[in-house]
Amino acid sequence: MAEWKRICCAVDFSDPSRLAMEEAADLARRLESWLTLVHVYDAPPLDAADTLRPTPELAERLSREAEEELERWRAEAEGIAGRPVRSAMPEGNATAELLRFASEGGYDLIVMATHGRTGFRRLVLGSVAERVVREAHCSVLVIRRPVPIRPD
Repeated sequence: MAEWKRICCAVDFSDPSRLAMEEAADLARRLESWLTLVHVYDAPPLDAADTLRPTPELAERLSREAEEELERWRAEAEGIAGRPVRSAMPEGNATAELLRFASEGGYDLIVMATHGRTGFRRLVLGSVAERVVREAHCSVLVIRRPVPIRPD
C-alpha cells in the first residue's frame, strides 16, 4: 500500500464532498496519517460591472460563514479520524489553489469528490476533479456518490 502520511481533502460542503471527507478521515485513522481539510473560497466579486455587487460587509459575512462551516466539518472529520485534523481556506480558483496548497504542503494524497456531471453541464462548468487528477504532483483519490442499482 502507498505511504500516504499527509492527506489533503478538498471540501465544498456538498453531499459528494461529505463522502470524500468521510473517506479521507477513515484513511487518516487507518494509516495514522495527517489530514487537512481544504475549502477553496471563491470570494464574490466586489467590482464586476456585470454582476450584483455585494457590499464589503456581505463579503465578510460570507467568508465567516464558510470558515464556520469548515470548522464544523473539521470537527466531524476529527471524530472519524480519532486524531487531530487541520483545516485551511485559501481563496481563489478551486483547481489552482488546491494544486498549489497540496504541492507546497508536501501532501502525498488528495482526496476529493466528483459531482458526476456529464455532457453540456460538464462542458460549461468544467471538472475540477479531472483537472486535479491530470495536474497533481501526488496521488488523487476521487470519490463518487454511489449510483443506485436499478432492477431491469
